[in-house]
Amino acid sequence: MLAIAASMLVVVGIAGWVLVQMHNESLVAQTAVLDLRSRSVSRSPEPNPGEQPLELRRGFSQLNIYLPLGSPEGAYEVRIVTASGDSLLNTGGPAGLNDGVTSLRVRGDVIFARPGPYSLQIRKPPSEWSSYPLVLR
Repeated sequence: MLAIAASMLVVVGIAGWVLVQMHNESLVAQTAVLDLRSRSVSRSPEPNPGEQPLELRRGFSQLNIYLPLGSPEGAYEVRIVTASGDSLLNTGGPAGLNDGVTSLRVRGDVIFARPGPYSLQIRKPPSEWSSYPLVLR
């Protein structure tokens, strides 16, 4: 009887641990961070050649973007586009300065997009779009 109770306790413990891990993974997957502070700015719709692409998981609901150093505060527009220029995400929001870093938080979701190469484009209107290579996973 004691062995059965102990085995049930082990099973319940493992199941609880699995549920906690799944919950933590879903929280992490909901917020994505892109750090552009060390990236050079491309003032064209085409990304800088030779620059390593940013990586982003498709299941996010909020995207935190650390803008390149020296970026001003204010309203920004953000989009994720395909190589042919089709927009997967078109959003925007206010960027603020915190500890010397201009950061931008936007809501969005590209969960139905196919994995592969895209471009992240950002601009502070009326400026031109800055483009960064991006890979969706």
